[in-house]
Amino acid sequence: MIQVIANWFASLRWIDFLDIFLVILLVYQVYRLIKGTGAHKIFIGLLTIIVFWRLADYLNLSLTAEIFSQIVSVGAIAIVIIFQPEIRRFLQLFNTRTFLERGKKRFSFLRFFLKNTAKSKLNISAIVEACSQMSKDYTGALIVITNDNELEYSVSTGERIDATVSAQLLETIFFKNTPLHDGAVIVSHNKILAARCILPLSASPNIPVNLGLRHRSAIGITEQSDAFAIVVSEQTGKISFVREGKIRRNITPKRLTDLLSGDFSDPEEKQDLSDVSKH
Repeated sequence: MIQVIANWFASLRWIDFLDIFLVILLVYQVYRLIKGTGAHKIFIGLLTIIVFWRLADYLNLSLTAEIFSQIVSVGAIAIVIIFQPEIRRFLQLFNTRTFLERGKKRFSFLRFFLKNTAKSKLNISAIVEACSQMSKDYTGALIVITNDNELEYSVSTGERIDATVSAQLLETIFFKNTPLHDGAVIVSHNKILAARCILPLSASPNIPVNLGLRHRSAIGITEQSDAFAIVVSEQTGKISFVREGKIRRNITPKRLTDLLSGDFSDPEEKQDLSDVSKH
């Protein structure tokens, strides 16, 4: 077996290595587009089926290969239906204007395909301070913090802001008399991307009847993505934290700090954040 593999590698030409490299980049880019959504598990499943199909064909397992071949054939139609938004986003990457603009900003074709995997920064103290104050004032708020999935569609439904996160700005946005207070604020990479965003409502029958649209929206967006959501109740002033469709209610500012710092701060920063959460 080792000899067969060695002979196969020896027979490869430089153009074959280029072909393999381009396929890897293509698969990685597709996975990056759907990472953080429910679709990425389906993508991994389909990719696994394709690998087993090619392996069965290579080993001359004709019946198994035929079964996998039929699954892949039907799956091609399913891919178009399931991944319609992701396919549209992927094709937009090859728009000439978008491609050139990204090239100017990043100065490299490879950096266009590769994503910075460093932990995202977030001004946790500003968010906690704003939520704490809005809780005292009984000001309703819904803040969504992106992770891998940048929620581009949800951002497009709101008013674009692109401002650095600050407690004063968040409190101003959700102030009852402002035109932007209704809807969600979406935060990404320590930037308030947009306000008054429309989010999908959760259809879960397990949600308590006393929770309103803000809570249902927070649960809905975290069910469909890897984002986090913070809700301040207008009726009770209580703070809730939502992740993966699971809601934690009546949390304190200190607890909110702990939940956020686990994903958005370095270990040495946590001590500084604890001072803010005590107020």
